[in-house]
Amino acid sequence: MRESRRSGLNSNPGCSVEATLSLIDGKWKCVILFYLLKETIRFNELRRLIPGLTQRMLTTQLRELEADGLILRKIYPQVPPKVEYSMAPLGQSLTPVLAALKDWGDAHIELFFNNKTSE
Repeated sequence: MRESRRSGLNSNPGCSVEATLSLIDGKWKCVILFYLLKETIRFNELRRLIPGLTQRMLTTQLRELEADGLILRKIYPQVPPKVEYSMAPLGQSLTPVLAALKDWGDAHIELFFNNKTSE
């Protein structure tokens, strides 16, 4: 397995939380991972599934997730190029974390949208 981009984190108390959050930080990584939990997905299909995500940001997020060993990238030698992304075993181990985030969001989403629209 590759060395994580975040290998400089030390072992202070709370560091494991910091390390985990650093792997899934950002607005889009958890969303990308959540879609990849269900199936292998091509690049352009991910773009369609997440309309607010730019091509550049999707590319950046996918590269970081791959570098951290959370997803796998498969390139098919054809024209035009076909690239598929899937969960790596390490990424699949995040399933309970992502499911808990989704469950919490489902239970509380109205609070956030009601508060923002009433301001």
